[in-house]
Amino acid sequence: MDCRVVVEAAVPVYDVETTDEAVRIAISKTGEMLNPDLNYVEINMGERACPNCGETHDPAFIAADESLVALELEMTVFNVERDEHAARIARKEIGQRLENIPLEVIEIEELEEEGGDGDDEDVSDEVDSTAEDDHAGSPDDPDDTGSPGSGDRPESGDDEVLPEFEELIDE
Repeated sequence: MDCRVVVEAAVPVYDVETTDEAVRIAISKTGEMLNPDLNYVEINMGERACPNCGETHDPAFIAADESLVALELEMTVFNVERDEHAARIARKEIGQRLENIPLEVIEIEELEEEGGDGDDEDVSDEVDSTAEDDHAGSPDDPDDTGSPGSGDRPESGDDEVLPEFEELIDE
């Protein structure tokens, strides 16, 4: 199963005057820490809500020209067993790059598989295995040498690329 995991991060930002400035700097700072290794993580402004009244506030809290910004980091985790497994993977991957920044998993959403129900996948597997069986024993195929693994090689004329490359080197 594949899951979309949203993790909340509390990013400290220094020497700021407005919440907009703090959010921009926090997003930039977080992007620098995550890239290029985790360039697939989406960075969004977080939401802060009052625990008593439920009213929403800016994602940044400023005191003495220092700010703590709430950001939501979203990533998709593939081939996991359970939601908890997806949460651990996301926290580990993101946490390794964001040192000394507290993280909390706030949402885990199971993604629907592209095939819909499992019946379509079984049909496509049968079609693929039938096509492979037909190709493996085809006497009309001039490229089929009958050796094991001969179907693993790409048939896009890679043998022609290497001699042309050698000719360029000789010139």
